[in-house]
Amino acid sequence: MREDGRIGETLAQAVRAAMLAAEPRAKVMATREVVRRWGAGALAFAFDVAMPDVPGRPARPQLLPPAAMPKRGRGGSERGRIALIHALAHIEFVAIDLALDAVGRFGEQMGRTFVDDWLSVAADEAMHFALLARRLRTMGSFYGAMPAHDGLWDAARETAHDVAARLAVVPMVLEARGLDVTPLTIERFRAAGDERSARILKRILDDEIRHVRFGTTHFIAVCEERGESPPRHWKTLVERHFRGVVKPPFNDSARRSAGLSRDFMAGVA
Repeated sequence: MREDGRIGETLAQAVRAAMLAAEPRAKVMATREVVRRWGAGALAFAFDVAMPDVPGRPARPQLLPPAAMPKRGRGGSERGRIALIHALAHIEFVAIDLALDAVGRFGEQMGRTFVDDWLSVAADEAMHFALLARRLRTMGSFYGAMPAHDGLWDAARETAHDVAARLAVVPMVLEARGLDVTPLTIERFRAAGDERSARILKRILDDEIRHVRFGTTHFIAVCEERGESPPRHWKTLVERHFRGVVKPPFNDSARRSAGLSRDFMAGVA
């Protein structure tokens, strides 16, 4: 960020400044400003600064290792729904930085269409976070009121060296998992009479199909350029760089809409 407080004039400077914003509203607003200025042609397609190893984070929520996270309900009680919305808000907050980092780290290599796509993802994630944070407030809570998962940024560290690995793990595993589990979460919220939260999650689900499709499309393009089989290379990269397990049940229709064909999923389960 420049001394006068304005976001930098190159794309990389602007992205870095947004990533380093720690307070949630500041990160959302900075992300929206990057997207607006890029769309207006006000940011040079230049990558003159490095992306931060760790993005800005607020003092709260307290970040805990996955094993130390308290158990939460399935969304039936109001307390359980608040805990679930808080967890989802944190995922979306980290997802803002994951999308921005993809732009700043791989944009020069991948080109303007890649930048356009992942800046649109960053804008979506900022909007998703804002919707969930607002919903928490209407339910008498706030983002930061509960501990949150400290391991979500690990995927960025693990794949910082290779755009194919980043695409394989972040959109094609982590976001694709959202396609699998979100429909059931929506059903649980509706069964509890929480239609407002269910509508927010439906909006997020629709956007995430597009995000996974961006990831799949760019991943296939990288594989073709490298002479690799996309399904085979995806499985290799996931085995190498993803610390969890890709397992069913899968939302087959949503995954197909996102470009994750049966060839990708064959043999995973």
